[in-house]
Amino acid sequence: MTVLTRSQWSARQDAHHRRVDLWTEGHRHRAARGQEHPVEDFLFTYYSHRPSRLRRWSPGAGVSLTDFPGAQPWLDHPPDRVARSASWIAQLLDRTASRPPQFGCFGLHEWAMVYREEPRHRAWPLRLGDKGTAAVVESLPLRCSHHDAFRFFTPSARPLNLLQPRREDQADLEQGGCLHANMDLYKWSYKLVPWVASEIVADCFDLARRVRTLDMRASPYDFSALGLTPVEVDTEQGRAEYVQHQRAFAHEAVLLRARVSDAARLLV
Repeated sequence: MTVLTRSQWSARQDAHHRRVDLWTEGHRHRAARGQEHPVEDFLFTYYSHRPSRLRRWSPGAGVSLTDFPGAQPWLDHPPDRVARSASWIAQLLDRTASRPPQFGCFGLHEWAMVYREEPRHRAWPLRLGDKGTAAVVESLPLRCSHHDAFRFFTPSARPLNLLQPRREDQADLEQGGCLHANMDLYKWSYKLVPWVASEIVADCFDLARRVRTLDMRASPYDFSALGLTPVEVDTEQGRAEYVQHQRAFAHEAVLLRARVSDAARLLV
């Protein structure tokens, strides 16, 4: 059991609040006015962890806080359902880490999600138009390995993918080069709150929001009005730029994946 004095835990809590408030300020203000943001809102709609939950601080399992006002639920033994989730998460992350990252997808999952269908972000134009978007999907190989990205492919795009990922295949297919697998570290960490330290969850959120930005910059949409310069994966130069960013995120995710996995194993 680790014991933190009031000054120690309050400093960590305050730092966490400042960090999260900075990240969520825009979303909270837009939500109050009923405005939407196609990039940032994803982190609070696709993922179920709300800004208020992200802001809530805990030191993680096995840490006692002196003079803390209120209960310390992270000191309780996690329920069986949490322990089972922790075991599954640790196995998934360890198996993901065990295989080499792949960097040949070029973010085409977003293109496959609009292939010969109505775009999901209807308020935003397709940079190359409908025909140009379809031509890119048909001229480059689709190599998506992530089930939760693949399930949004249009019916016409699904047969074009090298793999046909299913939920039951997730642990066999996920690999560290995948943008969505790296964004999902946020999901796996917050599913174990409050027994996982909030600093780990926040670090995963930080990675997810930056990965999401690249995901949208490389998408078929033109988000330049939002200040997002396109990564033109329809060109050789754009694909090289995408891979450069993808490799950097994959390298950063290695340590985060290990931290989440280690925290999860403590709960089993």
